[in-house]
Amino acid sequence: MLTTEDFDYDLPHELIAQTPLKKRDASRLLVLNAETGAYEDKHFYDILDYLNPGDAVVMNDTKVMPARLYGVKKETGAHMEVLLLHNTEGDQWETLMKPAKKAPVGTVIDFGDGLLQATVKEELDHGGRIIEFHYDGIFMEILDKLGETPLPPYIKAKLDDPDMYQTVYAKEMGSAAAPTAGLHWTPELLQKVQDKGIKLVYLTLHVGLGTFRPVSEDNIEDHKMHSEFYRFSQEAADTLNEVKQNGGRIIATGTTSIRTLETIGTKFHGAIKPSSGWTDIFIKPGYQWQLVDAFITNFHLPKSTLVMLVAAFTGRENILNAYQHAIQEKYRFFSFGDAMYIHK
Repeated sequence: MLTTEDFDYDLPHELIAQTPLKKRDASRLLVLNAETGAYEDKHFYDILDYLNPGDAVVMNDTKVMPARLYGVKKETGAHMEVLLLHNTEGDQWETLMKPAKKAPVGTVIDFGDGLLQATVKEELDHGGRIIEFHYDGIFMEILDKLGETPLPPYIKAKLDDPDMYQTVYAKEMGSAAAPTAGLHWTPELLQKVQDKGIKLVYLTLHVGLGTFRPVSEDNIEDHKMHSEFYRFSQEAADTLNEVKQNGGRIIATGTTSIRTLETIGTKFHGAIKPSSGWTDIFIKPGYQWQLVDAFITNFHLPKSTLVMLVAAFTGRENILNAYQHAIQEKYRFFSFGDAMYIHK
């Protein structure tokens, strides 16, 4: 039995990247062979050397919403912080709220002097609340005016340019967090990928609560993933089927792309078909991989489901050894940090 502690490692606090690099593709790249455990120190722009004509690079085109709102309780004037996770129906949203214990059902919160109000409709676990918004006008326009881009809690620095927390291909609004492995791509580098005869394929997975929820169970089998919405088009399916038929590889950018592709592979028993819906797939050691041949990913939090996902591909020892090397070499960790390219 694998426990959560089996995926722990010691990270010096100063290695948590607080700001993005000005040049996205200048970040470092630790290239790991998942079978041998061998690794190389490179830069992200070297990724071209590891991609072959006929391969496909898959990316998540979700866009981060200005999903953090600050408001006050209408009755008392107490300050409340609300993080929008996803739209459940109509004007109702699943949210994380602080301080949640002060927001029972029926609480009314005012954002922006009456421009936007919300009523708490339902209490969920871990500070979650279903709230219903009341407003005049277009919701996303109001959110643009009042909301802030939600950065992860381990980033304390203020972000000068909010676009640096969006991928250059972000299009489909709906995420509470960025698919951060994609932050390393630049338009110029993506053009070079295409010029080399490699297909670019886009899918959508809106990053939600699963990103923020720690693993609290000792036995990882007991952990329940939160559902996130994904969409995978006919065009994307056709391209990946063609790539596979011609002997090319599917190379995923980030764990959100991996989870979407593997959801589809699991759903259709290894076949690639268009699909949309909700996924709570939990990829951990012992998982039988369906579609993904290699991937790009950032360095993930200790004891997180994302470290477990990567370990399912590399084996636990190989990934923890590579992380130790990254720490010794002072790689930058987490959302604004450096990247890995993992292949077999």
